[in-house]
Amino acid sequence: MVELKRCRWADPASELYTAYHDQEWGRPEHDDRKLFEMLILEGFQAGLSWLTILKKREAFRRAFDGFDPVIVAGYGPEKLEALMADSGIVRNRRKIQAAVQNAKAFLDIQREFGSFGRYLWGFTDGQVILNTDDEVRASTELSDRISKDLKCRGMNFVGSVIIYSFLQAVGVVNDHETGCWCHPRQNQGEGTR
Repeated sequence: MVELKRCRWADPASELYTAYHDQEWGRPEHDDRKLFEMLILEGFQAGLSWLTILKKREAFRRAFDGFDPVIVAGYGPEKLEALMADSGIVRNRRKIQAAVQNAKAFLDIQREFGSFGRYLWGFTDGQVILNTDDEVRASTELSDRISKDLKCRGMNFVGSVIIYSFLQAVGVVNDHETGCWCHPRQNQGEGTR
């Protein structure tokens, strides 16, 4: 059996990491619920490893009502305290408060653009940005612009580095390494990805 070549960050010793890499990361996502989930999780990841977040992902989904932005936007003080007491998630008060604030801003964006996906993908005219080198980036002009716009709309924990990770995760940017089996160059003619 041939071992698939993956991006260097996808630790082969972690099934959770390789499954995330193979099945989600870099795949174009347009579903608003999924986009909201990834935006919130990327904010919680700040200062931590992504593997920490992946391990807690199901607990986050449970704690945040399946990442329904309508429900999250309505969280009051009692729910915030319950989240602070939930050992299954990252218990950071500022990040929890930001999730609620971001849900409200997310709903405003949905109302203005028809969907958050339409807003997000509008920055690239609906096109995936395919990086064809193996340069490691922490942010770009695109993540700077989106970060600035989201902050102007009232969101927190959406700095340019967080937003760049978000763009990679939801496939607006395809940063799979050129030798990775998930990079489009490796899939030409194979019909699989």
